[in-house]
Amino acid sequence: MAVMATHVITGAGSGIGAAVARRLHARGDELVLHARDAGRAKELAAAFPGARTLVGDLADPGRLSWAFSHQSLPDRVDSLLHIAGVVDLGPVGELTPKSWRHQLDVNLVAPAELTRHFLPQLRAARGHVLFVNSGAGLNAHAGWSAYAASKHGLKALADSLRQEEHANGVRVTSVYPGRTASPMQAKVHQQEGKEYDPAKWIDPESVATTILTALDLPRDAEINDLTVRPGN
Repeated sequence: MAVMATHVITGAGSGIGAAVARRLHARGDELVLHARDAGRAKELAAAFPGARTLVGDLADPGRLSWAFSHQSLPDRVDSLLHIAGVVDLGPVGELTPKSWRHQLDVNLVAPAELTRHFLPQLRAARGHVLFVNSGAGLNAHAGWSAYAASKHGLKALADSLRQEEHANGVRVTSVYPGRTASPMQAKVHQQEGKEYDPAKWIDPESVATTILTALDLPRDAEINDLTVRPGN
């Protein structure tokens, strides 16, 4: 009997994360879905029957270790999918330290801390760490300094991790989606003062397809960086 792959996923509640979770759940893989609190965990468990949940606030990465010590972590992890993220736009002259810290904590420090926690299981399974980055992780524009800094940092984390863990058989992929139709994108448009038309942007299902392509690639190859741009 084949062993089902086990995936730890952040951001499964909406957008790209939800699309990826649906696809993996439909094919019978084991899901461990991260939630920021017990209420959110209950919602995810209802949406994905049979999935396990893991509660911890990504906005407070220093307490993740304590939170996880009170829960049972999966013995096997075939992939760790960092899909959760936050964005708060504003010019450098107006962004507060609180805004900087929040974006850096959720988008960069928390993924590093989660990776640290699950590296033993990932090494044992010769697993995969996948970071959903952003076009802002490659190019920074006016108004995007804190978010882009967090995503540039995420690229550095992935690149370093790839070199460190290659000998252990752990594959590391960064996916850089352009604007994707999601609740986050609706918030970005609101902050930009622009009308939001989801039809203009990438469908989360299309990004999910690229993520599954990286995960399912035969072991003789590894996708390091994958840029996905709107086709319309």
